[in-house]
Amino acid sequence: MKRFFRYTGWVLGGLLFLLSGPILLATSGSLQGAESWQTATRESAGIAPSPGAAQEAIVQVYGARAWSWRGYFAVHTWIATKEKGADHYQVHQVIGWRNHVVNSGPGEPDRHWYGARPELYADIRGAQAEKLIPRIYEAVDSYPFPTEYQAWPGPNSNTFVAWVIRQVPGLDVALPNHAIGKDYLVDQIVAEVPGGAGYQVSFGGYFGLLAGVREGVELNVLGLSFGINPLALGIKLPGIGELALRNTNPMPSDSDQTAGAGWEL
Repeated sequence: MKRFFRYTGWVLGGLLFLLSGPILLATSGSLQGAESWQTATRESAGIAPSPGAAQEAIVQVYGARAWSWRGYFAVHTWIATKEKGADHYQVHQVIGWRNHVVNSGPGEPDRHWYGARPELYADIRGAQAEKLIPRIYEAVDSYPFPTEYQAWPGPNSNTFVAWVIRQVPGLDVALPNHAIGKDYLVDQIVAEVPGGAGYQVSFGGYFGLLAGVREGVELNVLGLSFGINPLALGIKLPGIGELALRNTNPMPSDSDQTAGAGWEL
């Protein structure tokens, strides 16, 4: 009987740890947004340069807290591209309430996600971005779940972004640990991490282990991930995300890769 209570205590303690981040966010009120998705802001956050001011090619990866209670657990991610000399951006993302979930077309690259301010995860420009953009288009078109969506454990919007990143050589971008769905590996158990240098094992997105240079080490339990990132000098907490001093993803200037990668909630 003592052994039973001991094991039960470990299980309950583990569940409490996994849910501590979402519970903290829910009780703190820090993620309160608009009462309705119809009134939530979708305006630009002013992060991306205007097409007229930047003639070079640009590839950016963004994320923002998911809508409603899902935001206590996860972020929604997307990719924005602008070809050299183009007068507009293309935004590539998955939107779950559509019949054809892949949405790829002209749009504001840094729009709020129904009230949630976006965070810029990676920014690649110039000749490198020019090479990546055609391959990004090909990966978007070949996404294997164009009409399927499942918020947990995937395939979802984060599955889509992780898929595109993995399919495009040179687009080495680590997604945050609370991008639930990024570890849904389609028909694989083992795959390279989105950050490019490292591998992960995942069982349907429910359980897994990830180790990469950009990502650090993550343990996934029921879709909620925690771990450490030595290169970023950070820790990863379920629901909260990565609290780090450095951004390990590509940015226009190394001098910009300082605090801010994971502190904002």
